[in-house]
Amino acid sequence: MEKKIAPSERKAQELRALLQGQLDAQSGEELLSTLVRLSTEQVLQEALEEEQAVVLGRERYERRTGQLGSRNGYEPGTLKTAEGVLRVRVPQVRGGQEPYRSELWSQVATTSEALKRLIVEMYAGGLSQRDIEYGLEKALGQFVLSKSSVSELTDTLRQEYAAFRTRDLSGYEVAYLFLDAVYEPLRRWGSKTGVLCVWAICVDGRKVLLSLATANSESQESCLEVLRDLLKRGLQTPVTITTDGAVGLTKAIDAIWPKALRIGCWFHKMQNLQQKVPPQAWPEFKALVADRRDAPTVPEAERRRQLIVNRSQRDFPAACRCLLDAAEASLNHLYVPQRHQQYVRTSNLAERAFEEERRRTKVIPHLWDEGSVVKRVFAVLIRLSERWGKKCCSEFEQQQIRSLRRRRKLDEQEVTSAPPTTEIQPRRSAASAA
Repeated sequence: MEKKIAPSERKAQELRALLQGQLDAQSGEELLSTLVRLSTEQVLQEALEEEQAVVLGRERYERRTGQLGSRNGYEPGTLKTAEGVLRVRVPQVRGGQEPYRSELWSQVATTSEALKRLIVEMYAGGLSQRDIEYGLEKALGQFVLSKSSVSELTDTLRQEYAAFRTRDLSGYEVAYLFLDAVYEPLRRWGSKTGVLCVWAICVDGRKVLLSLATANSESQESCLEVLRDLLKRGLQTPVTITTDGAVGLTKAIDAIWPKALRIGCWFHKMQNLQQKVPPQAWPEFKALVADRRDAPTVPEAERRRQLIVNRSQRDFPAACRCLLDAAEASLNHLYVPQRHQQYVRTSNLAERAFEEERRRTKVIPHLWDEGSVVKRVFAVLIRLSERWGKKCCSEFEQQQIRSLRRRRKLDEQEVTSAPPTTEIQPRRSAASAA
């Protein structure tokens, strides 16, 4: 019976035919590319067959001498690398003491993981799936992956997100919390959806993305659902919580964490004030407000605020009403260590992250559906969280934060569920509780 030709010999025949000019006419660049591919495939194929022979203890068609196991054909093996797509036949073995698994193929196949990671990072960096497909083909000189294949690879982000949104949060010693939402258009529905993001600065200074969830609005019920989920996963009561002026969000925070110091974002406060003061008078008025914001103590800040109101009530009544609105929340940043006040008095941590996210999504201004939005936003923000996760608080600052926690009694009688949303109890004054 005629012996079957081994896959490595077939590769050798193809290579000889190429060198003898028996294959289809190709340009010089194409010829070189084919030569490199066939040579690499032949070397890899020979190594796989040699590994099988070592495991079996005999060469091809050599008689068995008591060893277990026999050759059992081949499985197709495809290796997508930066140099191109390699195709080999991976030898199989049956009847051995243990299931056969090629160690060589396992190690070599991991080289394609680098390409997979590159594709995911290109996607997180803002390239569309079609851009990635075209970019790889342009760079490598041949087709590598289709748009659908790129989509399948980037879908690993969905699995990462599923694990992210259910992970235990009890291990995070959270000091300051920041909540804000970004809105992205959906091409499929012709509307926008919001992604509510929760960032934290831990006691040791690390910046951490804790959660993100889709919400069509920052309503009280939507925000309560997000905050209850944080509680369920073990998040401790934060010392401060910084938000913009969304009513639903502030009510949800007051319901879930009534002892925490809620801080109104000063960036938004300044924007609102500027709309109520003539441009010519704004620089002077802004300086007075900034002086009140940076007061050394809460009582002194209240005294300066009253001076501003007495001085400007007649000329700028709307600005004075805005200054008095949520007055407590605009001063709560003064309770934290002085160096930290500039960080907690605005939602800049979340806004900086959104700027990075928008810089990437502007290439694709209309994502297809909610799943695409979450995948893209999560890919960007989780990488920022990893980059920003540096410890930067001194031991003395950590002691100050823990001392403030004790004074606020945040670890006593933790709230485990939100009270009815029909009636929210008024917050206690920060000055009386301190």
